[in-house]
Amino acid sequence: MPLFATRTRLATVSALAALGAFASMGTATAADPALNGEWAPSTRCPVDAAAMLGADGFDRTPQCVVSTSLSGSIELGDTTVTTGRTNLQIGVVQNADGTSTVVAPPAGALVAESATVPGGLLGLMCPNNTPVITAICRTLDDSTLNRITATMESVGAPYAFDQTAGVLTDLPIVALPVRIHLENPLLGGNCYIGSKTNPIVLRPKNLNLPEFGMSFFRGDGTLDDAGEMSRIDLTGATQNDSEFAVPGATGCGLNVGLINAAVNAKTGLPSPAGENSLTLNDTRTHLTGLTAPGTVVPDAGKVLAENWHSAVR
Repeated sequence: MPLFATRTRLATVSALAALGAFASMGTATAADPALNGEWAPSTRCPVDAAAMLGADGFDRTPQCVVSTSLSGSIELGDTTVTTGRTNLQIGVVQNADGTSTVVAPPAGALVAESATVPGGLLGLMCPNNTPVITAICRTLDDSTLNRITATMESVGAPYAFDQTAGVLTDLPIVALPVRIHLENPLLGGNCYIGSKTNPIVLRPKNLNLPEFGMSFFRGDGTLDDAGEMSRIDLTGATQNDSEFAVPGATGCGLNVGLINAAVNAKTGLPSPAGENSLTLNDTRTHLTGLTAPGTVVPDAGKVLAENWHSAVR
């Protein structure tokens, strides 16, 4: 195998392990395209982004990364929420100097099932000595008014890859800035924990090493041992971050901000580093790229995009 391909393969393994750590709560999006064969997981890969198209295949090598987890949990202050299925998709450009550039899809990297906050509003802010909050608490026998969903959203592209940490355990792999959207009719539409300017920054670690697998396929996704495309699979890793800080809630209440204090008091926010935790179970990560990107210099990014589009069903 040529030197450039070997270098890319090693960097690819590191990035794959790292990206498994990104999955967390998120919102569902509009229907994504269905892709053929081995391309199937990469429905939101930002192949048409300028950074991906501009990757030449020698100094800059483009790849599509997908990471999913069927379950997990996140503890923020005094509140623990069980997460459902999660999905992260990004593009990664591996640079010749060993660094990586992350490219997020236009709608953001994270997509997943919304999580239900245990106890709803009753558990989140009741009882309370503030008259207006007490009045709200009296209305919460209705299950619709009581139910709160929590959705984690990207508020910036992931950064700070550590490729070595990606294939090891107990070392921070990457930084992911996020915020959590709390949704309930009485909270209004702008109730968030974290913000674009003051996000929660997750830096997950592998707790165990994932199992490794690899396949080769044609540009349209059809399996072929001599194919121009390859996909690395890393499965079975549990990932965790217990060192992130969480800011207080903002924008909560139909009169924006009215309920912030009640939410923060009951949930123990803001919460310092070391008092919060994210765990992702059985992460499954796939990285797809050209088998020998140096053979299509300087058009590796363009070829990757053409192949992705050829696989759309």
